[in-house]
Amino acid sequence: MPLDAPTEPDDEALLVLFAGGDRSAARALTLRLTPMVLGLATRMLADRAEAEDVAQDAMMRLWKIAPEWRQGEAKVSTWLYQVARNLCTDRLRRKRGQALDSIPEPEDDREGVVERMEAEERAQALYAALAELPDRQSEAVRLRHIEGLGNPVIARQMDISVEAVESLIARGKRALAARLRGARAELGLSDG
Repeated sequence: MPLDAPTEPDDEALLVLFAGGDRSAARALTLRLTPMVLGLATRMLADRAEAEDVAQDAMMRLWKIAPEWRQGEAKVSTWLYQVARNLCTDRLRRKRGQALDSIPEPEDDREGVVERMEAEERAQALYAALAELPDRQSEAVRLRHIEGLGNPVIARQMDISVEAVESLIARGKRALAARLRGARAELGLSDG
């Protein structure tokens, strides 16, 4: 990239420029942030027209606070996202006959409780099997596959050759596989 290539100002810089009277900054910030707000509102409200109203209202609130914006305290996009989320929640609360408990939550892509419990059970089984290995094998496997160290680093740390590390890891992995073989189905692991 050439050194004299123009760089896009960040959201906060555009908001400060708008507060100073730069209308093109408002246009750029609107084009950048409105799709995010509209997407959130559409997901929460399941109504495109209401979502557009929320997006417009959220952007208007951003323009109103622009002169008082305290730089460095929050990201503009984070602030705007929260405002839009609150506006959607308020609209959903006002809808007649709809209890707050039935309001759909925004998508959460974190793993669920069951998945976390299964992962925890697998980790416990792995650590229990590791504890049954000879100390040097257990240490080599743990350093390589849990801590993610490379074989040369492990060799220096364990004060052995790289070949010895590779041998310890190979034997340790075979022993772990044998110990965990009977628990595969119980731990939710497939054989493929």
